[in-house]
Amino acid sequence: VEMGAKLLCLFLASALIAYYVYSPIPEDVGEPWKVMLITASFRAVGHLAEVADKLGLMHYMEALMVITTAEYIPPTSDENVTVMDTEFSNVAVRLYLPRRASEGLRRAVVYFHGGGWCLGQAGMKSYDHLNRWTSNKLNAVVVSVNYRLAPKYRFPVQFEDVYSVTKFFLQSSVLSQYGVDPGRVCVAGDSAGGNLAAAVAQQLLEDSEVETKLKAQALIYPALQTLDLNLPSYQENENKPILPRSLMVKFWSEYFTSDPSLREAMASNRHVPAESSHLFQFVNWSHLLPEELKKDHVYTSPAYGSSELAQKYPGFLDPRAAPLLVSDAQLRGLPRTYILTCEHDVLRDDGVMYARRLQAAGIPVTHDHAKDAFHGMMMFVLGPTDLAVGHRLLNRYIEWLNENL
Repeated sequence: VEMGAKLLCLFLASALIAYYVYSPIPEDVGEPWKVMLITASFRAVGHLAEVADKLGLMHYMEALMVITTAEYIPPTSDENVTVMDTEFSNVAVRLYLPRRASEGLRRAVVYFHGGGWCLGQAGMKSYDHLNRWTSNKLNAVVVSVNYRLAPKYRFPVQFEDVYSVTKFFLQSSVLSQYGVDPGRVCVAGDSAGGNLAAAVAQQLLEDSEVETKLKAQALIYPALQTLDLNLPSYQENENKPILPRSLMVKFWSEYFTSDPSLREAMASNRHVPAESSHLFQFVNWSHLLPEELKKDHVYTSPAYGSSELAQKYPGFLDPRAAPLLVSDAQLRGLPRTYILTCEHDVLRDDGVMYARRLQAAGIPVTHDHAKDAFHGMMMFVLGPTDLAVGHRLLNRYIEWLNENL
């Protein structure tokens, strides 16, 4: 009997693990087993965070922060790059200064990490690798910003942190201190960091105090709008790895408040009040997506939400949180732009629509669309989570910077 019970337990445990690890992976994605294992580990952490949250042990996002903490590495210089943690304008940054001699002034990248405005930091292994690699390959100064995070800090704190660092760095005295060419500075970021980079580039156009103009912006699978969370990409990729729709809704709503009523309204896509209906023109995918992404989706006008939510949490209608919401006229002075989108990503259509709108405004845009990739893929280039697609996307980003900065 005991033997049978042990076998049954073993069988059930194996079945549970198999169920947990196995997730259907689209045919065009390479290294499916690796992707499955990565997905399973993210899902496990997500489930543990939910349990911790429900039991009142810690906030969902604080439980997810465990990943960030586990990934942290101290600032470590190597033979190519000097790395140090410091502060610009009272905001923590990690600086990467190339060691090899430069004939003239250097280029610079101000980088904002992803993590849904709630997670991540400059000292995570993947971001440290990315920015060290950027600094070394391009012989560039890189400023990686540790902006403050939700749920402790809400919008616009994250934006204000990255903006004040960028503005501080763009002062001619600071640029010359680091030997940076004022004509060759770029803002860049992935996911929530791509959102912040787009918002910073827009805000700098309005700021008469900043004389130095950005040369470029690089937006890696950015989140750019809060209005329509049922775009074709949200529908098709609702349960895809790394960033399912439910998690993106949590990130968006946590950026503004922990009030569950905003999260619930966003989850059912009924959060925008009727008086803001004019904003939908800026995210109307039926005009802004190419045919191959529209597929069989039919555009329906949004269902409006309560005015009360928007009055309580006006941030979700603010272009500093949703850069797609600015008018066409406000796009005209933006710098040359790189946008990376991934096919299997809820945020795909945000990036595609922004690329289309920037092109229409006469901005030089390079839009790379990775048909075999998920959200976050550029970060998977180290250790057991080393994916070939991650390397390809990373190399493409560096190549673009090298040619355009």
